[in-house]
Amino acid sequence: MNPVKTYDQLVKENESLLWQLEEATEIIHAIRTGQIDALVVKGKDGHELYTLKTADQTYRVFIEKMNEGAVTLNEDGIILYCNSMFATMVDLPLSKVIGMSFDKFIAENCLDVYQEIFRKGWTQDGKFELSISSHDSLIPCQLSVTTLQLDEGVSLSIIITDLSYQKEVQRLLKLNNERLEKTNFALKMSNHDLQQFASVASHDLQEPLRKILIFSGLLKSKHFNELPEESLQYLEKIIASSGRMRTMIIDILSYSGLAVNNSQFELTNLNDVVQEVLDDFELLIQDKGAKFEIDNLPEIEVNHGQIRQVFQNLIGNALKFSKVNETPVIKIKSVKTGENSGETDCYISVSDNGIGFDEKYGEKIFSLFQRLNTKDKYEGSGIGLAITKKILDKHNGSITATSKEGVGSEFVITLPLRYSSHPEIID
Repeated sequence: MNPVKTYDQLVKENESLLWQLEEATEIIHAIRTGQIDALVVKGKDGHELYTLKTADQTYRVFIEKMNEGAVTLNEDGIILYCNSMFATMVDLPLSKVIGMSFDKFIAENCLDVYQEIFRKGWTQDGKFELSISSHDSLIPCQLSVTTLQLDEGVSLSIIITDLSYQKEVQRLLKLNNERLEKTNFALKMSNHDLQQFASVASHDLQEPLRKILIFSGLLKSKHFNELPEESLQYLEKIIASSGRMRTMIIDILSYSGLAVNNSQFELTNLNDVVQEVLDDFELLIQDKGAKFEIDNLPEIEVNHGQIRQVFQNLIGNALKFSKVNETPVIKIKSVKTGENSGETDCYISVSDNGIGFDEKYGEKIFSLFQRLNTKDKYEGSGIGLAITKKILDKHNGSITATSKEGVGSEFVITLPLRYSSHPEIID
């Protein structure tokens, strides 16, 4: 019978075994990382020297430092060597992985692909995608295959890159693109509904409003002397409010109509456009005694009708917001053009000596229904400058405003000289 060991003996024996295990672990780590290239082992016939091959050592050092998994296979597909990263990927001890057939880690639905990769890999390098099996989960990976000359002969080296993060990013991108497509579709439907509303507004809303204006006018003209003064005041308010409503409906239709694709861009002389607008305002200009100072303006490629509306809004505002006891002076100048500056844009300034406005509202005035003055004193819908900005946006242009209360305002518009010079324009 073996003598029963005491507790102290068992403790010392356990400590000795732990020390041997730590020593063995350190030696294995040193071998794998290339810190030693030979071992002296005591055997039956004395001490024997085992030399670790130089090529193998370089290979081990290299792949142990990689963030990717790496395996070396023989001609039968058996794993001769693998690094710690691959063992971590498949969640198995390193000692268990070595000696296994690599196809044991290939997802079942990828086995045919792997067999083809393994067959071709001995004669040509390549990169392929398939899934590695790790217990109950699948890891999408890229396999980089090449042959490697080691001391024991030619082996097949496979670098395994985990694509889980990239695949997740691709999935999220696809999901976001699908959401974007749905949003774009909803936006198209919304724009369609807006056009339908514009159609309703142009017919169903304007018709009753037209009758209100007609019959209010008839009532005023035919019964002017019969109606009490208070009733006449009420009638004037009805007519004035109806007129403002008609203007607002027309302006809303103009604004919504800009959403329609209109690619009729043509070479247009801005001098002709401005003259057309001045002809339209002829009676108002005479009534106010307004004076104009106009430069020679460039010829640019634009939608004629829309740019005409831009100048109509700017000149109309300059006339509307003039001072009561001062002659309006409106200046339209070409601040800078592409022909003489080497640039592709032109800059047109429209300035006046009117009532002006506080510059802190410089951006606000281009929003829908924004008014800086009361509707009782100055007529309008508050949409004109919003329409102007939208037209310039469609031309890939811009507009800025500077002003000072009681001194006047200046609007500077920027437009490309040629439509073709801005291919990113989207209607």
